[in-house]
Amino acid sequence: MVGRIYHVGLTVSDLDCSIAFYRDILGLEFQGEIFMKGKETDKMFRKENCKARVAYLNGSKALEAPPVELIQFVDSKIYKEQSDLFTTSISEVCFYTNDIDSVYKTLIENHVECLSEPQYFDFRANGFGESRAFYFRDPDGIILEMMQPL
Repeated sequence: MVGRIYHVGLTVSDLDCSIAFYRDILGLEFQGEIFMKGKETDKMFRKENCKARVAYLNGSKALEAPPVELIQFVDSKIYKEQSDLFTTSISEVCFYTNDIDSVYKTLIENHVECLSEPQYFDFRANGFGESRAFYFRDPDGIILEMMQPL
Protein backbone atom coordinates (compact mmCIF):
# COMPACT_ATOMS: atom_id res chain seq x y z
CA MET A 1 0.00 0.00 0.00
CA VAL A 2 2.75 2.47 0.93
CA GLY A 3 5.92 2.75 -1.12
CA ARG A 4 9.17 4.54 -0.44
CA ILE A 5 9.46 7.85 1.43
CA TYR A 6 8.88 10.61 -1.13
CA HIS A 7 10.43 13.48 0.87
CA VAL A 8 11.01 14.62 4.46
CA GLY A 9 9.42 18.01 5.17
CA LEU A 10 10.72 20.53 7.68
CA THR A 11 9.03 23.83 8.58
CA VAL A 12 11.62 26.61 8.71
CA SER A 13 11.47 30.27 9.69
CA ASP A 14 13.77 31.66 6.96
CA LEU A 15 13.87 29.66 3.74
CA ASP A 16 16.87 31.48 2.26
CA CYS A 17 18.92 30.91 5.43
CA SER A 18 17.91 27.24 5.53
CA ILE A 19 18.69 26.70 1.84
CA ALA A 20 22.15 28.18 2.43
CA PHE A 21 22.72 25.85 5.42
CA TYR A 22 21.58 22.64 3.72
CA ARG A 23 23.29 23.52 0.41
CA ASP A 24 26.48 25.34 1.44
CA ILE A 25 27.32 23.67 4.76
CA LEU A 26 25.82 20.17 4.39
CA GLY A 27 26.48 20.01 0.66
CA LEU A 28 22.99 19.01 -0.52
CA GLU A 29 22.08 19.91 -4.08
CA PHE A 30 19.36 22.55 -4.47
CA GLN A 31 16.71 21.02 -6.74
CA GLY A 32 14.30 23.92 -6.96
CA GLU A 33 11.62 25.98 -5.25
CA ILE A 34 7.85 26.24 -5.64
CA PHE A 35 5.28 28.70 -4.29
CA MET A 36 1.99 27.31 -3.02
CA LYS A 37 -1.26 29.29 -2.70
CA GLY A 38 -4.92 28.92 -3.54
CA LYS A 39 -7.89 26.88 -2.37
CA GLU A 40 -6.03 23.55 -2.61
CA THR A 41 -3.19 24.91 -0.46
CA ASP A 42 -5.71 26.31 2.06
CA LYS A 43 -7.40 22.91 2.29
CA MET A 44 -4.14 20.98 2.49
CA PHE A 45 -2.72 23.06 5.35
CA ARG A 46 -6.15 23.81 6.89
CA LYS A 47 -5.48 27.58 6.91
CA GLU A 48 -7.22 30.39 5.04
CA ASN A 49 -5.09 32.43 2.62
CA CYS A 50 -2.16 30.09 3.20
CA LYS A 51 0.99 30.80 1.22
CA ALA A 52 4.16 28.74 1.37
CA ARG A 53 7.58 28.83 -0.21
CA VAL A 54 8.87 25.28 -0.59
CA ALA A 55 12.40 24.23 -1.56
CA TYR A 56 13.83 20.78 -2.26
CA LEU A 57 17.43 19.67 -1.66
CA ASN A 58 19.01 16.24 -1.94
CA GLY A 59 22.40 14.65 -1.49
CA SER A 60 21.80 11.74 -3.85
CA LYS A 61 20.40 10.98 -7.27
CA ALA A 62 19.26 7.53 -6.08
CA LEU A 63 15.50 7.06 -6.31
CA GLU A 64 15.29 5.64 -2.79
CA ALA A 65 17.02 8.71 -1.28
CA PRO A 66 14.22 11.18 -0.53
CA PRO A 67 14.89 14.93 -0.73
CA VAL A 68 14.56 17.31 2.19
CA GLU A 69 11.57 19.61 1.70
CA LEU A 70 11.95 22.99 3.43
CA ILE A 71 8.68 24.89 3.96
CA GLN A 72 8.43 28.56 4.95
CA PHE A 73 4.88 29.79 5.48
CA VAL A 74 4.56 33.35 4.17
CA ASP A 75 2.59 35.91 6.20
CA SER A 76 2.03 33.38 8.98
CA LYS A 77 3.40 33.31 12.49
CA ILE A 78 5.82 30.43 12.92
CA TYR A 79 6.07 28.99 16.42
CA LYS A 80 9.72 28.22 16.98
CA GLU A 81 10.19 25.57 19.64
CA GLN A 82 13.41 23.87 20.61
CA SER A 83 13.54 20.34 19.20
CA ASP A 84 13.80 17.66 21.84
CA LEU A 85 14.74 14.04 21.26
CA PHE A 86 12.45 13.02 24.14
CA THR A 87 9.21 14.53 22.77
CA THR A 88 6.96 12.74 20.31
CA SER A 89 7.53 14.12 16.82
CA ILE A 90 10.05 13.44 14.12
CA SER A 91 13.04 13.30 16.42
CA GLU A 92 15.68 13.83 13.74
CA VAL A 93 16.57 13.46 10.08
CA CYS A 94 19.67 11.34 9.53
CA PHE A 95 22.20 12.00 6.76
CA TYR A 96 24.79 9.54 5.46
CA THR A 97 28.47 10.37 5.04
CA ASN A 98 31.59 8.39 4.25
CA ASP A 99 33.80 10.82 6.23
CA ILE A 100 32.14 11.75 9.52
CA ASP A 101 35.25 13.41 10.97
CA SER A 102 35.47 15.81 8.04
CA VAL A 103 31.75 16.66 8.29
CA TYR A 104 32.03 17.22 12.04
CA LYS A 105 35.03 19.51 11.53
CA THR A 106 33.18 21.50 8.84
CA LEU A 107 30.15 21.94 11.10
CA ILE A 108 32.28 23.12 14.02
CA GLU A 109 34.16 25.55 11.75
CA ASN A 110 30.79 26.96 10.63
CA HIS A 111 29.62 27.40 14.25
CA VAL A 112 26.92 24.73 13.93
CA GLU A 113 25.73 23.42 17.30
CA CYS A 114 26.79 19.77 17.60
CA LEU A 115 25.29 17.84 20.51
CA SER A 116 28.38 15.62 20.77
CA GLU A 117 31.41 14.58 18.79
CA PRO A 118 31.02 11.44 16.59
CA GLN A 119 30.25 8.35 18.69
CA TYR A 120 30.94 4.68 17.85
CA PHE A 121 28.08 2.14 17.91
CA ASP A 122 28.29 -1.63 17.47
CA PHE A 123 24.94 -3.23 16.65
CA ARG A 124 26.32 -6.28 14.82
CA ALA A 125 24.60 -8.58 17.33
CA ASN A 126 21.28 -7.03 16.22
CA GLY A 127 22.05 -7.31 12.50
CA PHE A 128 22.66 -3.58 11.94
CA GLY A 129 26.46 -3.41 11.84
CA GLU A 130 28.83 -0.76 13.12
CA SER A 131 28.59 3.00 12.70
CA ARG A 132 29.69 6.37 13.98
CA ALA A 133 27.11 9.11 14.49
CA PHE A 134 26.36 12.45 16.13
CA TYR A 135 23.47 14.90 16.39
CA PHE A 136 23.55 18.59 15.42
CA ARG A 137 21.08 21.43 14.86
CA ASP A 138 20.07 23.40 11.77
CA PRO A 139 19.50 27.21 11.89
CA ASP A 140 16.01 26.71 13.37
CA GLY A 141 17.28 24.29 16.03
CA ILE A 142 15.87 21.22 14.25
CA ILE A 143 17.86 18.16 15.30
CA LEU A 144 19.72 16.37 12.51
CA GLU A 145 21.96 13.31 12.64
CA MET A 146 25.10 12.46 10.68
CA MET A 147 25.98 8.78 10.34
CA GLN A 148 28.86 6.87 8.82
CA PRO A 149 28.33 3.11 8.50
CA LEU A 150 31.60 1.24 9.10
